[in-house]
Amino acid sequence: MGILSRASYVIRSKLNAVLNRAEDPSETLDYSYEKMRDELQQVKQGIADLTTQKKRLEIQKRRLEENVEKHNEQAREAVRQDREDLARQALEKKQSKMEQIEQLETQIADLQGTQDDLVEKKDKLQSRIEEFRTKKETMKARYEAAEASSRVSEAMTGAGDEMEDVSRAIERAEERTDEMEARAAAMDELEDTGAFDSALSDKDSIDRELEAGRASSEVDTELETLKAELGKSTAEADVEAEPEGESEADAEADVETDDPAVEAELEELKNEEDN
Repeated sequence: MGILSRASYVIRSKLNAVLNRAEDPSETLDYSYEKMRDELQQVKQGIADLTTQKKRLEIQKRRLEENVEKHNEQAREAVRQDREDLARQALEKKQSKMEQIEQLETQIADLQGTQDDLVEKKDKLQSRIEEFRTKKETMKARYEAAEASSRVSEAMTGAGDEMEDVSRAIERAEERTDEMEARAAAMDELEDTGAFDSALSDKDSIDRELEAGRASSEVDTELETLKAELGKSTAEADVEAEPEGESEADAEADVETDDPAVEAELEELKNEEDN
């Protein structure tokens, strides 16, 4: 099979499939019924035309028969008048008219036979049309019932075209929702890891690690300062909470320091108090 033949075959197949989907059996049956009625009407018209033609021939035959009778009278009158020549002419005309009448009778008989044949065919065609009409109405009723049942079944099972479209729409919506949720989760993860900051910054990984180290050192320093302040505040609170009878010397004696200058100064103050 050549390329053109294959292309032609494929095109005819596609067109046939499209026509099958577009074809409505009810409309097709009604159209066929109307075509048959048109044919019946054409047959009736043919019978009418044929009958008209036959009637014309019959009228012409009657006129010829009248002429034959007239020529008979002419011949008899000519014989009575001893006009043999006129009698011969009248008889010759009569003979000619008789021949024409015979031809007309043959034609009329042929037309009558054709007419009878057409009438018989018309009656058969009319019977077939009536039979087809009954079958057509039955088939239309069955088709409409089957179509309604099919629509109900498709609606209940979700197998119809509209339900199929709805199912596909739901599937697409679910896929889109899953995609959006995954994208949102990915954005949150990238934001938590600092990927966005890295992408927007012109610093490399070393600069970012050094900055992180400095930030950590600053945090540690601030933490130590807070601890020292909190420790000092705690010591002052303990001093205020001591009994009033305790001497300053005892309080000073309780103070421990690792600074030699401070210890020397404290020792000197003790000596002066002893003296």
